[in-house]
Amino acid sequence: MSEPLTGPEARALRYALARAHEQGWGIAIGSVTGVGLWLATIVLVVRGGPNPGAHLDLLSIYFPGYSVTWVGAFIGFVYAFVVGYAAGRTIATIYNRLLPRESET
Repeated sequence: MSEPLTGPEARALRYALARAHEQGWGIAIGSVTGVGLWLATIVLVVRGGPNPGAHLDLLSIYFPGYSVTWVGAFIGFVYAFVVGYAAGRTIATIYNRLLPRESET
């Protein structure tokens, strides 16, 4: 039914599967960081109080327009997604560059 792979085919398959998809990593890490900041902000807004999220509000230094409010949660999501996307894509790019080339395996 299926023939076993030859040496070069097996090496090519192993190399193709070992590579990280840079856009996929960017979207995955960006989504996790964006949803994480959005959720943290929403939890603090719902809990309320006189000064909700004083520490989280310090992110407004790096993310202009962000605040611990309903609107700020969505602004923070966008900023965190962009930062997470850049970090994920960078991680995948470095990982792929550290892999041995197909001809070296």
